[in-house]
Amino acid sequence: MENTDLRSDFTDLHFAEEPNIKVTPPGPESMKLLEKQKELESSAVSYPRSTPLAIDKAKGATLRDLDGNIYLDFFGGAGVLNVGQLNPVAVEAVEEQLENLVHALDFPTKVRTKLAEKLLSIAPGELEDGKVFFTAPTGSDAVEAAFKLAMFNTGRSSIMAFQGSYHGMTQGALSASSGRKFFEDYQPTLPQTHFAPYPYPYRCPFDADSPEECGEKSLNYVRKMIEDPHSGISVPAAMIVEPVQGEGGSIVPPDNFLPGLREIADEHDITLIFDEIQASNGRCGEMFSSELTGTVPDIMTIAKGFGGIGFPLGAIIYREELDNWKSGAHIGTFRGHQIAMAAGLASLEFLEEEGVNDHVKEMEKVMLSMLKSEEPGMKFVGESRGKGLMIGVEFVKDKETKEPYPEMAHRVQELAYKKGVIFELGGHYSNVIRCLAPLTLTENMVKNGTRILIKAIKEAQREV
Repeated sequence: MENTDLRSDFTDLHFAEEPNIKVTPPGPESMKLLEKQKELESSAVSYPRSTPLAIDKAKGATLRDLDGNIYLDFFGGAGVLNVGQLNPVAVEAVEEQLENLVHALDFPTKVRTKLAEKLLSIAPGELEDGKVFFTAPTGSDAVEAAFKLAMFNTGRSSIMAFQGSYHGMTQGALSASSGRKFFEDYQPTLPQTHFAPYPYPYRCPFDADSPEECGEKSLNYVRKMIEDPHSGISVPAAMIVEPVQGEGGSIVPPDNFLPGLREIADEHDITLIFDEIQASNGRCGEMFSSELTGTVPDIMTIAKGFGGIGFPLGAIIYREELDNWKSGAHIGTFRGHQIAMAAGLASLEFLEEEGVNDHVKEMEKVMLSMLKSEEPGMKFVGESRGKGLMIGVEFVKDKETKEPYPEMAHRVQELAYKKGVIFELGGHYSNVIRCLAPLTLTENMVKNGTRILIKAIKEAQREV
């Protein structure tokens, strides 16, 4: 495939490098569509409630609404649009594939084989010699497949997950997601799912003087749960963990945590699953976020940004010795979506060829340095943190007590939207503004978006 000529700073991939708000959002044309959606669709619709946006067109990390307003997209479709909306390299691959084949179940095709080869070539450590399984095109189904593979190989049925986790909305994935708002109306979910503390340095669940001590105490807790015959749980088939927690609030664990989990898993023949659904594909400045500590899991789940420009695509990559499934052990009608595979392959090639990982690391420095330099004057910001372009700003009522301040986070999100920058909320208490922007943001876009975020924070602060 011939590569499209791009400028190294990615400027041409976007409408503009700053917002352009012509009509106070939501404008009249947007409101018409928002009201129509309320009339036609389920009350379960969520994002337009916090960000009343009716999108007309998108390009890169910019959105245009029906009233002609241009926004900087620091939400990225919930971390899906790593290479940006309508990335021309991916679009070219999609158009090419549309002329040949769309649906193929799990029959071999050229694009499917090339994608599997690409995934194994970039997989960390021993996974390079592993196997790829394309699941139904959601992260949730990738997690379900990972659980089934672990259970099949170990002969055990329990799962250990971590507080602050989010793994999806299907039965197994939901059972391993810790947020009450997701599961409390649908219990019981899968039995024998147990949660251990995730080392959250800003709010360590243990008395710890450093992130490393927080990580060590979290590992000791996990070890005791597994090794103590009276812990109340059986040895799990699998431990599933996000190498960087997303929905939990862009939490980066201490460097000793993932290697420690690897050690515990090896000692007790537990399958270690890394949920890389949100934090991979360059999101944290490496192809996979687990590469930040050089820790290799037994199974890795991928989706979201894997589909390139928003196409649904999911998979697991796992060690060859786990490849003992019977034919048809896990199936899904759309596990062979050729268009998504073409977009995914082109996007992986784009990330590599354009040096996006290095760019992301630089953008992390720009955004975090701007935020941290302003923290002393932002009395409700407890911490700015993150890796790559997976950044979180946590709001508290008091920097000493760290009492969560979700109302402030909501207000900042609203003000930033009015000024033309879209963010998502997350965190244990819905008190974290999260950046999941496309990785092709230019430095000017990062600076402009962060300046607007800081202005929104200070404006919200003055209102109190």
